[in-house]
Amino acid sequence: MWFLAVLWASCLLMGTHAQSSTSFRRANAGNGRCQYTFTVDSPTETSCPSPGSSPEMEALKSRLGLLEALVARLVGGDTLSESSQGSGSQSGLQDAYNQVMGENAQLQREKQSLDRQVQDLQQRMEELRQEAERLRSRPCMQQPPPRVPNLLRFISHQIVFWQRLNPGYQELTAVVTEVSAPNLEGPTDISGCGDLVWVQEPEVHRKADSIAGKYGVWMQDPEAKEPYGPEMVWRSEVRQLFGYENMDQLSRGFPTKVLLLPESMVSTGATMYRGSLYYQRRLSRTLLRYDLQSESIAARRDLPHAGFHGQFPYSWGGYTDIDLAVDENGLWAIYSTNKAKGAIMISQLDPHNLEVKGTWETKIRKTSVANAFMICGNLYTVASYTSPNTTINYMYDTATSLDKTISVPFKNRYRYNSMVDYNPAQRKLYAWDNYYMVSYNVRLGKQE
Repeated sequence: MWFLAVLWASCLLMGTHAQSSTSFRRANAGNGRCQYTFTVDSPTETSCPSPGSSPEMEALKSRLGLLEALVARLVGGDTLSESSQGSGSQSGLQDAYNQVMGENAQLQREKQSLDRQVQDLQQRMEELRQEAERLRSRPCMQQPPPRVPNLLRFISHQIVFWQRLNPGYQELTAVVTEVSAPNLEGPTDISGCGDLVWVQEPEVHRKADSIAGKYGVWMQDPEAKEPYGPEMVWRSEVRQLFGYENMDQLSRGFPTKVLLLPESMVSTGATMYRGSLYYQRRLSRTLLRYDLQSESIAARRDLPHAGFHGQFPYSWGGYTDIDLAVDENGLWAIYSTNKAKGAIMISQLDPHNLEVKGTWETKIRKTSVANAFMICGNLYTVASYTSPNTTINYMYDTATSLDKTISVPFKNRYRYNSMVDYNPAQRKLYAWDNYYMVSYNVRLGKQE
């Protein structure tokens, strides 16, 4: 008891310094003894939890504090990263802008350089034109004309033709052919026939105005009939035929007549003759005669055994299996068959009903040449469609069934010649060279 009293006194003494409550409780211990409990707040102890708090609450507060610190760090880092990215993006845009401006300046300088080159070329062309006019207007000197050699010697390009299928095929290597020189001292007799001995530089009439104009066919009717005159120029596409009043209207691009073909044509093998358009029907060996006056199909006939749809084309392709041509002797078809093993076949056709009147087989493969045409019953082939300086390299005479290699210079100025046809009335070759419609004057003579 004295211990409890002392403890009580001490607590009372301490209570004078601390504004806290004290309690004293007595209870039965259950073993015949009393149990006394005395409770007092300590004025100095701070480790005990305050009222209303618990260890779990304190741990939760600690975790929340750590979480808040972590969130603050993350938010601060993202803000910094976004700021850094924004700055880098602006820097990248500025660099790209500077690069584009630099390239633009370089392009401007190149354009100015090209403009100067074009001006120089135009000035040079004008000087050459003036010089040509000056020489043309100079009177001829009264002296004997210069001696012209009777023979021109041309050395052909080395061309080797395949001999796998028929040993009769020719192998041409550096063949020297003597060609009669044209008579340059007097006018040419255009009424008579002869061998092709000279082809002039191409004359440009028009450039096609669409992407489809890389290949094409254009022509004039050597024996025109009403209602169209001999000056009418025709240009054909797959299903359309455009008519121009003359060459001047062609160069301006103003057609006076547009006809819709009832059946589609294929490739560049069409021709015009005696008031009709002759062409090959698409995906077939059928030949059609389209009458210009009635604007309808007047005749049709299959060309016997002729290859079609890329079976025996010229070397440039384009489904040029059947090529129709006109010369002083009439209408012709240039083609090949399986029986001929790809060699060029020539058939003369009746212009009224397209019946085959005669057929000749040559010894030159159709796929080995760029194009072919007929003059005075003779077949001529062009060696290349891309070489700017190529040759007309082969001739077959249907009157004698004899052939020979020749070398008449021929120009592909625009380096993709997809059509070459002869007009006997104009004594010209018509060609379609990489969007350009061009023509060549020719001279006929005697080859030996």
